Amino acid sequence: MKHTLWPAFIDVVKRDVVPALGCTEPVSVALAAAIAMNKLNINHQQITGIEAFVSANLMKNGMGVTVPGTGMVGLEIAAATGAIAGDSQAQLEVLKNLTADDVAIAKAMLDKKLVSVSVANVSNILYSKVTVFSDDRSASVTIADSHTHILAIEEDGITTYIADPKHAHHASQQSANTNPFTHACVQDIFDFATQAPLADISFIEQAYQLNNALSIEGLKGNYGLQVGATFQRNVERGLLSSGLLTDILLRTASASDARMGGAMKPAMSNSGSGNQGIAATMPVVVVAEFVHANDEQLIRALMLSHLMAIYIKSHQNKLSALCGATTASMGAVAGMTWLLGGDIKQISAAINSMIGDIAGMICDGAKTSCAMKVSSSAGSAIKSALMALDGLGVTGNEGIVANDVDSTIRNLSALANGSMTQTDIQILDIMINK
Repeated sequence: MKHTLWPAFIDVVKRDVVPALGCTEPVSVALAAAIAMNKLNINHQQITGIEAFVSANLMKNGMGVTVPGTGMVGLEIAAATGAIAGDSQAQLEVLKNLTADDVAIAKAMLDKKLVSVSVANVSNILYSKVTVFSDDRSASVTIADSHTHILAIEEDGITTYIADPKHAHHASQQSANTNPFTHACVQDIFDFATQAPLADISFIEQAYQLNNALSIEGLKGNYGLQVGATFQRNVERGLLSSGLLTDILLRTASASDARMGGAMKPAMSNSGSGNQGIAATMPVVVVAEFVHANDEQLIRALMLSHLMAIYIKSHQNKLSALCGATTASMGAVAGMTWLLGGDIKQISAAINSMIGDIAGMICDGAKTSCAMKVSSSAGSAIKSALMALDGLGVTGNEGIVANDVDSTIRNLSALANGSMTQTDIQILDIMINK
């Protein structure tokens, strides 16, 4: 009999695992600018200014990341390209039609100091308000709480759209009441991923297609810190041996290199992050290829990974001082362990070991060095999986790890949502003032 949680699991994966072109925080600013431009219905020559106010967390994640197709970092170029060439209907792929001419126009706007970005005094963790000016006209779009959720639109100073607070409260209550993770546990996610009808979950295969293509691109081009390409070069030099561990690090890092280095290819994201999507996908793909898994096994392993990553992340704030690649890799370790012949007990042990290993890795913004954190997390995943298969793992007698995996996940989230909120403030202060 079909489990009552399964339809909700499918819904949450379809909502939280979506294509995204570029780091989702700058892309959210670009989307707001594109929608504002659409409301003004003008061409780029009529823009007299662009002003953006963003939450501290969004500023942190937008200061150092390359915007796709631009070769430049920062929220200013994201706002400018979004206004000039953004597709207001394309959600997180808003910059997919960007051309070299568009980038040249955007850079000229920045040179003329027509674009400004400041930190807004708001409580929202994820927030951006972008205003596009054209002489005495203006249009403002506010996106908050998720990367594509429009909170308000103002045209020439008049509010023309605002999300209904009553409806929003009702939707929030309804969401809380129907949250599939309220009464779910790791066992439920495992049962779903391994037993659900294949036709219901086969859509997750697109995560392999998009993120694998990004990985290949990362090895071909000079993106970011070239973490993946560095591994590849040193295999060719004989300083590293090729094999399962090296391939996991190499192919996972190269996808993040390409994404953070501005490649014009979408990632399949997870929980609003392309790097989290990569971390939940590529280690599983490499293991699947290594053990010669068939299509069904790959699909089930990817579903187990992505849903587990969402489950772990669902206990935490949307953006925090805790690196999201670590939690996404905890999803990956579930899929990897299963592909290597592990059962639910060994999967639980592997997740516990990862939390015992890399809990507390900080997020100091989106940037090229994220590829290093992605590969470090992937390395922890394969290490924890292999230990679990040998009956070894961090126990409930050690640190924040508990005797059962669901309690350990809650302990990790208490750390992220508690004391690490002050860490987040300190990180942003350091970044802004260095």
